Amino acid sequence: MRKPAARKPLAYYLNLRYPITLVPEAEGGYTALIKDLPGCVSVGETAEEALQMIEDARRLWLEVAYEHGDEIPLPSTERAYGGKVLVRMPPSLHRRLVEEAEAEEVSLNQYIVGLLAEASALRAVRRELSSLRDDLRALKHAAELRGLERPAL
Repeated sequence: MRKPAARKPLAYYLNLRYPITLVPEAEGGYTALIKDLPGCVSVGETAEEALQMIEDARRLWLEVAYEHGDEIPLPSTERAYGGKVLVRMPPSLHRRLVEEAEAEEVSLNQYIVGLLAEASALRAVRRELSSLRDDLRALKHAAELRGLERPAL
């Protein structure tokens, strides 16, 4: 057992609010997980049950980590981000981005931030569409198993 470093009392960590991801499973039930606490996962027949179970899992995860002197990460929602990052890129890409920024009459920084925001939003939409497609497939499969007609879209 490692000696705990100077840190806050256990109650502090137990009162932190960690984001929970709730995933409906194709075969039924739900999986709940806290990405900030590796391995902190629970399941339940209903969303409510999964959320209750993940709270127990979170408390136990924190208690065990604290007892063993392990580092306890802060929730991702409470981490500070400075907004500054250094990016290495090929000179040809750098040149192309400068030329495109000049054509848009914005700074290179503004142009790159715009591209990143656009790409990030596009990825979020693609993930959501993929999730919706999976849900639709599961509904169609469930309807076929029940002998129901194919739902009209």
